[in-house]
Amino acid sequence: MAVVAGLPRSFAAPWERVGLNAPIPVAEAVRERRLVWVGGEEDMALHYPRIAVVLPYPFALAALPVATASRVYGAVYVTWPGSHPPELSDRERRELTTACDRLALRLERAAAQNRSVRAESDLLDTGPLGGVSDTLGTLEAARMVARLPYGLCSLDLSGRVGFANAAASELLDVPVRTLLGSQLWAAVPWLNDPVYEERYRAALISQHATSFVALRPPAEWLSFRLYPSTTGLTVRISRARAVSEMSPSEARAGDAPTRLVSMSQALSLAGALTETVSVHDVVGLVAEEIAPAVGSEALMLLGAQAGRLHVLGQHGYPDPHTAERFDGMPLSAPTPGARAVAHGVPAFFDSRQQLEHLYPALRSTPDGFAAWAFLPLIASGRPVGACVLAYSAPHRFSTHERAVLTSLAGLIAQALDRALLYDVKHQLAHGLQAALLPPSLPSLPGIEATARYLPATRGMEIGGDFYDLVPSPPLAAAVIGDVQGHNVTAAGLMGQIRTAVRAYTTVGQEPAEVMRSTNRLLIDLGSELFASCLYLRLDPVHGRAVMARAGHPPPLLRRADGRVRVLDLAGGPLLGIDASATYPTTEVELTPGCVLALYTDGLIETPGVDIEDAIADLGRRLGEAGDRPLEELADELVGHYATAEERIDDVALLLLRAGTAPDGGHG
Repeated sequence: MAVVAGLPRSFAAPWERVGLNAPIPVAEAVRERRLVWVGGEEDMALHYPRIAVVLPYPFALAALPVATASRVYGAVYVTWPGSHPPELSDRERRELTTACDRLALRLERAAAQNRSVRAESDLLDTGPLGGVSDTLGTLEAARMVARLPYGLCSLDLSGRVGFANAAASELLDVPVRTLLGSQLWAAVPWLNDPVYEERYRAALISQHATSFVALRPPAEWLSFRLYPSTTGLTVRISRARAVSEMSPSEARAGDAPTRLVSMSQALSLAGALTETVSVHDVVGLVAEEIAPAVGSEALMLLGAQAGRLHVLGQHGYPDPHTAERFDGMPLSAPTPGARAVAHGVPAFFDSRQQLEHLYPALRSTPDGFAAWAFLPLIASGRPVGACVLAYSAPHRFSTHERAVLTSLAGLIAQALDRALLYDVKHQLAHGLQAALLPPSLPSLPGIEATARYLPATRGMEIGGDFYDLVPSPPLAAAVIGDVQGHNVTAAGLMGQIRTAVRAYTTVGQEPAEVMRSTNRLLIDLGSELFASCLYLRLDPVHGRAVMARAGHPPPLLRRADGRVRVLDLAGGPLLGIDASATYPTTEVELTPGCVLALYTDGLIETPGVDIEDAIADLGRRLGEAGDRPLEELADELVGHYATAEERIDDVALLLLRAGTAPDGGHG
């Protein structure tokens, strides 16, 4: 932003630097090399909800590119009070376009002559005083103002006090010398609230008189009336007698805000919407914060997919079946919800009579409400659904209220669009994970088994941890592994490794050969990912297990007497590193009642905790768990991780308990 004229630079602070792809008028004017006109609050809310939330005031604007045939130098951004007609006149359009063309030619000549263009200071000239000095003398003017029973303050365009009479000082309980040169809300402590500063902004931008009441501690209410012009504002301060007769709590309850949603509220709601993740989060936020803020008693959030509406959530409807008539409704249906989505235009009905006049078919389906707002949810130029707000009594929607609701709908649409994508991604990730991991473990004679898997909470909530139990009578095989990464690539490679291990086991390869074959396969696939793995050939008849390890955390063995041992097995490098690597095996005795705990590093790795201490802690918990059922034991070992709000890695756990061998021996 090079220069500001007529308003403080702080008003335009969000546009000090603007990306050319930003969804705002000035960037659009440059991108498309055309005049962009916004005729008022509703027009702004419909097309530029981001600006409508930051500046929710009645004003019109035009943005024009400063460009020649070969180059764009910048843009000019002009605003008018809300009283401006909704259309730009031919004369205004011609003069604006001509002025920008002349400016572009001057910049082109300056560039051709290699002359730099000096930066200008912001233009906040107060202009002429309108002949006041010709009407009465300065001394007489001061005497006249001093005689007035109410306070008067003069504010410049930046909100600084240039004049205050004695009555203003008395009412505000602040000396005149403290007021002069200071912003009113900064000099008066109990006016230091964004709501009051917003009234000043609203008056200055809209050029309409605005007013508010404020409580001067401990119990006196004052009325403020702001009269704006292009040179500043005049503030009239008086006692709000009707309000003063009430107690402070009664006054707060009955003092309805002059705006549906203040700027600070709107920014707070916008910030809250950016924190939503799932569709459930969006529905909850709209129900708990946005609907009460706009006075709605019920709401319904509708999604649009494949040419039909789908109910994403509802709140406040006494009959839970009310939403059923919307679910699956085609967008071509003659209903306000479907038409709001199909045409992208909001619809407001102040009463049931208005609704039934345009949609007679709805007379047979009353929902117990008397006024409605049907707001299309448009994200990136495409409909994602609609938000239906219902009111229990007839409700007149003012122009400002319609603009605010439409602006909020734009923010809801962006949040809902992100949430829908997240939910699809979430369903895809969990569906893929479920398809790659065994849906259940097979029942093996002499071996009891259970498993747990917890996805990471970062990324796609899908990872490379895997486990499997493969029957190969009279033997069996158990495997657990971890492919690095928490994405689709890691999950896909995990599925290939698990399938390969199953295949090599089925054809009768020994544990060492299974690991070597899997390692060569991973290298042949050309993947840049590595994997750790622990493979066990179980022999329940003879009560033993042969294990091979590739860079995986050591298993834990809990004896029937409760003692726990870390099986520090010999092993080879991670799979996928060295094609010639070998993987030695270790044989372990499995006595009846002993438990083998196979796990991935997500169960033991904690920032700041030594890995050996973490393994020892897991062994301690395994030993203290006693001879409880295997399912309860698994829940106990992963309990802390299952309830954690954030897991940086996924977790897999496979527990095996040796029982009585099928032939009656030990196993």
